[in-house]
Amino acid sequence: MSAQSYEHHARFVPRYHFVTFGILVVNFIWMVYSAIRGFSIGAVITAATALALISLFLHARLFPVGVQDRLIRLEERMRLNLLLPDSMKSRVDEFSTDQLIALRFASDGELPDLAAKVLNDGIKDRDQVKKLIKEWRPDLARI
Repeated sequence: MSAQSYEHHARFVPRYHFVTFGILVVNFIWMVYSAIRGFSIGAVITAATALALISLFLHARLFPVGVQDRLIRLEERMRLNLLLPDSMKSRVDEFSTDQLIALRFASDGELPDLAAKVLNDGIKDRDQVKKLIKEWRPDLARI
């Protein structure tokens, strides 16, 4: 894997994100078309099942990412308590989950100043925070 940066940190698994999802969408469209063309209870149930498979696909991704976000929040709060000056430690609970998720990419040396800027300037958007990072700390363990 090449070095991570803002431009190259998203993780895609082609067979999952593109092939499997594409097949499920094509299947759903075909089942809806079939249900409209030859209406029957069986065709409607088949189209509903195709929709349920898409929902299952999305939740199979969202649930572990939600757990990962909770872990990142915990890890980053611990990291902030280690790296922030005493004057900032009382503000650790002010960070939102999105801010913490973005700050995880900041190097240890950069984190204290960047964390202060994020809180003081009220920067909430994940992408905005990531774009401020100058020394990228890769997260190779993400799901």
